[in-house]
Amino acid sequence: MVFSSLFFLYLFLPICVLCYAVSKKIQYRNFILIVFSLFFYAWGEPLCVLLLMISSLINYALALLIEKHRDEKGAKVAVTTAVVFDLLMLGIFKYSGFIAENLNLILPFDIPVPDVRLPIGISFFTFQIISYVIDCYWEKTEVQKSYPKLLMYVSLFPQLVAGPIVRYSTIESEISNRQTTLTDLSEGISRFSVGLAKKVILANNLSSIVDSFFTGNISELSILGTWYAVIIYAMQIYFDFSGYSDMAIGLGRIFGFHFDENFNYPFICKDVSEFWQRWHISLSTFFRDYLLYIPIFGKRRKFGGLFLVWFCTGLWHGASWNYIIWGLYFGLFIFFEMLIGKKRMKKIPLVIRHIYNKIVIIIGFGIFYFEDMNGLGNFFKNIFGLNSNSLVDEFTKLSAVNNIFLLVIAVLCCFPISKTVNRLAEKKDTLLYTVSSAKIAVNLILLIISSIMLVDSTNNPFLYFRF
Repeated sequence: MVFSSLFFLYLFLPICVLCYAVSKKIQYRNFILIVFSLFFYAWGEPLCVLLLMISSLINYALALLIEKHRDEKGAKVAVTTAVVFDLLMLGIFKYSGFIAENLNLILPFDIPVPDVRLPIGISFFTFQIISYVIDCYWEKTEVQKSYPKLLMYVSLFPQLVAGPIVRYSTIESEISNRQTTLTDLSEGISRFSVGLAKKVILANNLSSIVDSFFTGNISELSILGTWYAVIIYAMQIYFDFSGYSDMAIGLGRIFGFHFDENFNYPFICKDVSEFWQRWHISLSTFFRDYLLYIPIFGKRRKFGGLFLVWFCTGLWHGASWNYIIWGLYFGLFIFFEMLIGKKRMKKIPLVIRHIYNKIVIIIGFGIFYFEDMNGLGNFFKNIFGLNSNSLVDEFTKLSAVNNIFLLVIAVLCCFPISKTVNRLAEKKDTLLYTVSSAKIAVNLILLIISSIMLVDSTNNPFLYFRF
């Protein structure tokens, strides 16, 4: 089941909210969220619900062992067992085929390549469980004594299948004690509507343009045609994933949870390092807090930890070499920026910094797109004019003209215009009322337009479902 479907919007969600609203005790509300979350996941992954419950149960028991053997060797054994088990489960379901295929390239005999179906959202809920167990071991959070409460945290449907990666410490107090205020309800609905519009109105239409360029023989594209398509793909990924995150955060607010932000207008960044402080924030901070400072060969190594983080960031996104290359590619530029230093980076003219980082980021999205190495090679040849292609072609010109309004709106939505308007409105009460009224009207219009566009749509999967 996906958020961007009429079934979810006008049947599943209203029934869930109604059942939640009529229940007054927190125990009943938690039970309702568990039931609806498991149903939500089982809608597309009926057998994988069992995997989710087994994983949460094992980690629940190991966390209790950490508490029981605090300051003893048993606690270290328990946390190690939990992390190894979680990574092993992720490895079996996500990477076993990839590992077997690559071993077959170097071994003198063939290993059977397992055909294992990837459970939706396994990368997200596995990292959530790992963060919970490690935080329990580090005493950053208390061990949850109630399995149903931990199960609700792991299976909570707003962020179950595509994030953000919500840490247990973020919503620890809200699991047992929360309320949905009118402000929460208003902000939650508003955030959800904006996220839905990002996905249905922007990402889906941008996807059609990208497909028209990249699904054919890319070696035949013109130089500007390739740049044009990959820039649109960068915006498609942004609106698709940030749209899901907005919807997840909005749904969380409706049920009284306050999730951390996952995107902060990343394309306004001044350098590559800042881009990753604004893009997929929950993943970046996860690797920063749990992987960056671990000892490598017995010592904490600044740059070794950096490249380990970016190798894992790439690998987390998928079992394909292009993702690993993509991760190390960004790690290399962040490494260069660290060598230059923040003070010297700031001395570089802002225009040059913007041009530099946008080129790096856009090429990075090209690496992200092409899982096939031949396609990736042709992509690089195209953008640097090595395929002897024309500078521009008629198809690119026609596409740009026909989609000019969509492209202008998409570019404008990459900037924090609404934040700026809200900040200005807060300085004057009369203006604040006008802006608030306009905001309600705009959100209603976005919801109506998105719903109409979903009528003829059969499937609207989010891109990060497959990660």
